[in-house]
Amino acid sequence: MTSSQQAASPPVAARKTVWAWAVATFFGAGLGKPGHGTWGSVAAVLLWGAVGYLFHPTPNGLLLVVFIGIVLSIASGVPAATIAARESGRHDPGFVVIDEVAGQWIALLGSPADWRHGLIALILFRLFDITKPFPVRQLERLPEGWGIVFDDVAAGLYALGVASLLRLWIH
Repeated sequence: MTSSQQAASPPVAARKTVWAWAVATFFGAGLGKPGHGTWGSVAAVLLWGAVGYLFHPTPNGLLLVVFIGIVLSIASGVPAATIAARESGRHDPGFVVIDEVAGQWIALLGSPADWRHGLIALILFRLFDITKPFPVRQLERLPEGWGIVFDDVAAGLYALGVASLLRLWIH
């Protein structure tokens, strides 16, 4: 196994805190290969789309559901990412994707539940998450789970801004 393959998959830890690893990997989505972060983002978009398709919420109802998801993913994600990072022995392990979930849901705030808006938000979020424009990269310096999660929160805010402008321009 090469060093890049070792860095991509979580190590076998002597002890794993089950709830933290479940949350940090977004119930296994972060174990997808290649591109752990993309798998986490796609899982977030699919869950958002499923809520829209299955429950047909009003725009305000969907906004509330997404907002609650963001709050829960950040509130549980910071400690879960901290624990998973410590137990894996890595600073920002790729398999931790709860940060992508939070950022992706931020990018989806206010979007109508259809595949076009989901795709636009996905592309924009991944673009800002990968390129990390100022001050996104600087937020990675925050301690432990805070740095793991809040750079993606900032990338989500960038994506939300651009997606909102696109919605205004198109409609």
